[in-house]
Amino acid sequence: MSSLGGSARSMAVGTVASRATGFLRTVVIAGVLGVAAVGDAFSLANTAPNIVYELLLGGVLTSVVVPLLVRAAKQDGDEGAAYAQRLLTLTVLALGVASLLLVLAAPLIVDLYGDRLDPEARDLAVVLARFLLPQVLFYGVGAVLGAYLNTRGRFGPPMWAPVLNNLVVVLTGVVFLLMPGPDRVEPGTITDAQVTVLGIGVTLGIVAQTLALVPALRSVGFRFVPRLDLRGAGLGHAARLAKWVFLSVVISQAAYVVVVKLAIGAGALAPGRGYASYTYAYVLWQLPHAVVAVSVITALLPRMSRAAGDGRTDDLRRSLNHGLRLTVAVLVPAAVAFLVLGRVLAVSVFTLVPASQVSAGDARFIGVLLAVFAIGLVPYSTYQVQLRSFYAMQDTRTPMLINLGVSATVVVVDLVLYALLPDDLKVVGLAAGHAASFAAGLVLCSTVLSRRIGGLEGGAVLQTAARCLLAAFAAALPTALVVVVLPRLVGDSALGSLVTLVVGGLVLAAGYVLVARRLRVREVDEVAGPVLRRLRLG
Repeated sequence: MSSLGGSARSMAVGTVASRATGFLRTVVIAGVLGVAAVGDAFSLANTAPNIVYELLLGGVLTSVVVPLLVRAAKQDGDEGAAYAQRLLTLTVLALGVASLLLVLAAPLIVDLYGDRLDPEARDLAVVLARFLLPQVLFYGVGAVLGAYLNTRGRFGPPMWAPVLNNLVVVLTGVVFLLMPGPDRVEPGTITDAQVTVLGIGVTLGIVAQTLALVPALRSVGFRFVPRLDLRGAGLGHAARLAKWVFLSVVISQAAYVVVVKLAIGAGALAPGRGYASYTYAYVLWQLPHAVVAVSVITALLPRMSRAAGDGRTDDLRRSLNHGLRLTVAVLVPAAVAFLVLGRVLAVSVFTLVPASQVSAGDARFIGVLLAVFAIGLVPYSTYQVQLRSFYAMQDTRTPMLINLGVSATVVVVDLVLYALLPDDLKVVGLAAGHAASFAAGLVLCSTVLSRRIGGLEGGAVLQTAARCLLAAFAAALPTALVVVVLPRLVGDSALGSLVTLVVGGLVLAAGYVLVARRLRVREVDEVAGPVLRRLRLG
């Protein structure tokens, strides 16, 4: 069994815990805020720190820092510790100042994305954004610290830290539910105390997530000592690489402005079918990507960076293709699961919270969005894995050019479908545009990368994908029968839908593993084999 598979599995355990609690967090927040105006306002305010962080530094940190830290660890006598301290100092100074300015500029940021919000929802979004925008600083610090731990082979702590964040937010949601307030929250009826608890609680979650990395850093001997001797420290090379990443992020955010404006506009035309529903479906859709692809990427990037630095292109290509096959083997059935089980999944989770602000109809619509998003799951994840090959080679310009095509695709498809579809389905068109854009991105990225590294061994990846699709669709047939028949026996309430989800999920998973192993998909054995052996031993 390969070390990549083992590393990815160990990280996936932490990521599963992180995403499971993140799933619970989404359920609680959706339950207390709903999918109408308050949900839209919170979704926009909560997305703002992520948007601004990515625009300022996020893409740079996640794409450039790991290869640079790997190089510093190899070249510097202190294994790159001083370089990491300088980088962290620069991050704290830059994002600390930026956070203060962002709080002051909260109305401008909200208006950029949410000019279609009604006045009361817009005012609520501004207040929430002022509570949430300081998260930018802690996102940046956490990204640098996590990257440093990854270069030291400590993948677990960054994967587990978000669990603490999610639990803090869940607790915040519970406190919100217990506070005195209106039975149905609206922008004009939500109390100041409720807004304050929500804003402070969500931000404290990010603070806790960052501080959770400190014990792991101490265990590898890292102590943060502010370093202001930045000149001549090698950060200029990082800046040259970063300029292309920054431009790529600007392009992505320009496209995202269009998506948010259209989604909020769709919600104004068909209440409950706008930006909040889009966001909740997107969060669910990201779950398998985060568990599988992010784990694979995190394990791959330091390895590919070392291979690229040593000129070992064959090793880079071998690691990449193994990572792609692992990703495909797990995400193909996940995408099919969303297609078949998306509606019962959404109903079972979004209506389980007592006195939930999400109706069964709203939840079923989120399930429809999830099924449309699912079409783009495998293209998105494999595209993201491939991009890391360019970053490992310290090429940030090519991904920017590819992203230009991805962003252009999402804007064009979204605008066309928004114009053609009826009001209650316009946001479905936005999910379809998202899927189409990453299908285009995968084609572009595969073509360019194949030329760059002398081939991708695409035949092996496509063969794995074809076998996985066959296994997934074979398992989907009895699963679909469960979805049709079982609700007639147990009902279609939240509890009944949960029963259908569990039974259908077990049928799909067992059927997929059985057929995939019959088809000799080695990557399924690599992932599922240890679990099956433990079950036999048990």
